[in-house]
Amino acid sequence: MDFDLSKEQKRIRDAVREFAEEEIAPLAAELDRTERFSSETFKKMGSLGFLGIPIPEEYGGIGADMVSYSLAVEEIGRACGGTGLSYEAHISLACMPILHFGTEEQKKKYLAPLARGEVLGSFGLTETEAGSDAKGTRTTAVLDNDEWVINGTKIFNTNGGFAGTVVLTALTDKASTGISAFIVPTDTPGFSVGKPYEKMGMRASNTVELILENVRIPKENLLGPLHRGFRQFLATLDNGRVAISALAVGIAQSAFEAALAYAKERKQFGQSISKFQAIQHKLANMAMHIDLARNAYLKAAWMYDHGLPYTKEAAYSKLFSSEMCTNTCNDAIQILGGNGYMREYPLERNLRDAKLIEIGEGTSEIQRMVIARQLGC
Repeated sequence: MDFDLSKEQKRIRDAVREFAEEEIAPLAAELDRTERFSSETFKKMGSLGFLGIPIPEEYGGIGADMVSYSLAVEEIGRACGGTGLSYEAHISLACMPILHFGTEEQKKKYLAPLARGEVLGSFGLTETEAGSDAKGTRTTAVLDNDEWVINGTKIFNTNGGFAGTVVLTALTDKASTGISAFIVPTDTPGFSVGKPYEKMGMRASNTVELILENVRIPKENLLGPLHRGFRQFLATLDNGRVAISALAVGIAQSAFEAALAYAKERKQFGQSISKFQAIQHKLANMAMHIDLARNAYLKAAWMYDHGLPYTKEAAYSKLFSSEMCTNTCNDAIQILGGNGYMREYPLERNLRDAKLIEIGEGTSEIQRMVIARQLGC
């Protein structure tokens, strides 16, 4: 087993880290406070090729592997959880379905602009009655001559208010609950966006409801085979779970670094609190769990890159990393005491951001179900 990163993987990680520290981290607190999505940051990332890291060069990307992309997600998440979430959703949930299931024409028309950062992508799956339970899908798509007519709403859509392209699911056969996937340009008549949700965390990431009223798209915007949309999105979520695990590691790393630095500087009873065993044990556990979570997402990413089945490993990674992240942020606040509760430090924001990762792209409960099924239960 070789745990070393390649020169290219290190180059991409270091380039994203430098950008994140210089361009994203200084804005993080303000974006969280004002609930503002930074379009300018994403334009800069697009110009640097970051929005197409795992996308082949012929479709506008830089042709790097899943390991490189996951490392990039970690570095952006370390600087700002909300920005990291929007970044991950753009690539994992909007770009990757088109890459995996799109026709050559769809890839050139829709994937290439996404990968180049010319437009932002969003993903529409969840509805009021549908999330983990696909049978609750109420959005419909009906073929009318050479056009699909889509009606319905999608909730909790990351990037929805700024996206130029949305990939979403709709019911195409009510009798058999057949669900299909579609590529929908957001400037299509009948497509509208609700006001942004007021959220506990990930406030730098735009989250909205999407409303489709007789939205007509060309017949060729069907993504993949008819009635296979939900299966496609299950595969997409496997991919996304690897990247969102990296996001969890980035947020946890940020919290750990703040707690470690504070523990070395804060003095009580004549010495820094890092000398007290209770604090040392917390820091040791945090460091260990972050490293284990990083190894988990890197293994899952490596398996994807080598064409190996990785559904179970993606679920392992997502479950462990997300719960680790919340616990790490909570312990970091405890180390800082009252200061950790204040907005002067990033920890309260880290904790609020962390909680979403236990919910999005499959809750912890769903991850345990996925793992159990992979074990043959």
